[in-house]
Amino acid sequence: MAYNFSADEIYEMAKQIERNGAEFYKKAAADVQGEDEKTFLLNLAKMEESHENTFAEMQKELADKEKASQVFDPAEESILYLKALADTRIFFEKPAPGKEMKEILKSAVEAEKDSIVFYLGMKEMVPGELGKNRVDHIIKEEMAHIRLLSGKLLELK
Repeated sequence: MAYNFSADEIYEMAKQIERNGAEFYKKAAADVQGEDEKTFLLNLAKMEESHENTFAEMQKELADKEKASQVFDPAEESILYLKALADTRIFFEKPAPGKEMKEILKSAVEAEKDSIVFYLGMKEMVPGELGKNRVDHIIKEEMAHIRLLSGKLLELK
């Protein structure tokens, strides 16, 4: 049986992924040595938190049709499923990259790329009339993360 996700459900996953990302950056900041590096990583965590808030605001703007679940779910188990899916796909129990900023950034770029691939796949599961184009906003946010992380990584070379 095919499962079509609504834009509302995609935003639920996006918010969870952003929470996971913020936690990843906070943990990395706790392990890194330099103050500039700590500040950079904590700023990334704040960006993730900000993106979570952005996605929450975008979610509030969805039309009722875009919020409608595509399956019968009286126990609302689909939200738990989506949370588990987001938790296991992006930033999930990634091995600590250590205390070296270069390794932390490489790991973060990999996670951000994974998130884009994840959203591209999820986008195919959202029918157009249910807000498929809104998933593009999420993808653009993740692409901005990669540009920022890659720029910092280039500075370290």
